[in-house]
Formats: sequence, structure tokens, C-alpha cells
Amino acid sequence: QVQLVESGGGLVQPGGALRLSCAASKFTFGNYIMSWVRQAPGEGLEWVGSITAIGSTSYSDSVKGRFTMSRDNTKNTMFLQMNNLKPEDTAVYYCATSTRGSNRGQGTQVTVSS
Repeated sequence: QVQLVESGGGLVQPGGALRLSCAASKFTFGNYIMSWVRQAPGEGLEWVGSITAIGSTSYSDSVKGRFTMSRDNTKNTMFLQMNNLKPEDTAVYYCATSTRGSNRGQGTQVTVSS
């Protein structure tokens, strides 16, 4: 079955940057549109962005211009470069095989705080 493992989270000050990674296995990664979703404390899942198999991207308005998704199909890996982080970006970030968070992994915590 699908396995996704997120990494790269941490504590960062406002205005800082982080790069998240998602390692995929047990499915044909290169055939899938992949997504990042996040969940802030006490909130539901929020779609962050998606990337097609050939690298076309789309983002939520809340992160557009600050976050960039990429993928390496030869290494079954996806990335989320997050720049100019804000406190409201604090959440657990998940990679998933759908915009609703299907098959997401255990997530990686991102905390933006001074």
C-alpha cells in the first residue's frame, strides 16, 4: 500500500525558511498528482498545494508566492520549499495522494515563532 514519510520540519522564526521532504514508496509515484496538506492546532486539514507528474503546480492563496513545490520522480521524492514563514503557517504538514489528504504519512511539525 501507499507509504509516505514526511521530514524536515522544525522551529523557525517568522520570516525564516524550511524545506520539507516527502519520501514515497510502494506505489508508482511518477503517475500521481501529489499534494501537501497541513493541520493547525484545533483546525481541520487545509490544502497547501499540488504538483502534477510533470511538475505543474498550484497553491492555496495563503501560501502562493512563498511556498514552492517540486518533485524528483527518479527518487520518488517530493519537496516543499517554504520561505517567508509566518506564525499562521504553524501546523503539522503532510504529503498526500489527494487534495483531501488521502494516504498521508505521520506528518512533520512546523512551528513558526519568535
